[in-house]
Amino acid sequence: MARHKQTPPKMPSQRQLRAGELIRHALVDILQRGPLRDPALDGVIITVTEVRPSPDLKSAKVYVAPMGGEDREGQIRALNRGASFLRGRLGQAIDMKFTPELRFHADDRFDAASRIDAILARPEVARDLRHDDDDTDGED
Repeated sequence: MARHKQTPPKMPSQRQLRAGELIRHALVDILQRGPLRDPALDGVIITVTEVRPSPDLKSAKVYVAPMGGEDREGQIRALNRGASFLRGRLGQAIDMKFTPELRFHADDRFDAASRIDAILARPEVARDLRHDDDDTDGED
């Protein structure tokens, strides 16, 4: 019986990386310039952290971290509702053969980093870390 190797996820090509950065910079400019007319996005600062275009560059996952407001999922839904408007603006701002279809996703890396920082700041963890440092200092 033949075994199927599980292939690792493909790394993005240089073309995808360049296109992603071009799109990210353009979206940042678009979001800074004009207010979006969705009430869920009133007073919300949106940080575009990463753009991952598909290999054919016809669609892109846009990872954002909305700052402010409490309904992050509602803000992501609002961005996805306005994706066609943003795509139109993006088409005017960039020079690509196709303007990609945009799909917005919440970037939770900042939340994960905050959770790790909180764990490391706990007294019992800090004590253990100090204890480990004391043990390694005497081994030289």
